[in-house]
Amino acid sequence: MDIEAFYEQNEARRESAEFEFGSEWTDASDNEYELSWVEATGELYLMVEPEALINEDIFGDFLVADELINDLTVVVIGKSPSLAALEDQLRGWEDAMLEENSLAWLYERFPQ
Repeated sequence: MDIEAFYEQNEARRESAEFEFGSEWTDASDNEYELSWVEATGELYLMVEPEALINEDIFGDFLVADELINDLTVVVIGKSPSLAALEDQLRGWEDAMLEENSLAWLYERFPQ
């Protein structure tokens, strides 16, 4: 689902504090993901962003095109009752995130 639909489904998500656990998670195809946890709902979700379009202006400066909000795809991969419990489950995430296909490491901790 897109990010806006994610927040519309449960307004508590929109108003909640969120904690990010890295934005360099990758899948087998080398797509990059951001991992976040919503305090109010306990949901851990991945957000994949489309490849940014980069243009050059007449002065040689590079401009990144604004992302369309419906291009930001969200997938809830698990729940955790507290930030402390989540941090225990994700111990070592900083190193794991940088490995090839790091989502495999993440999904081992949150089986579907």
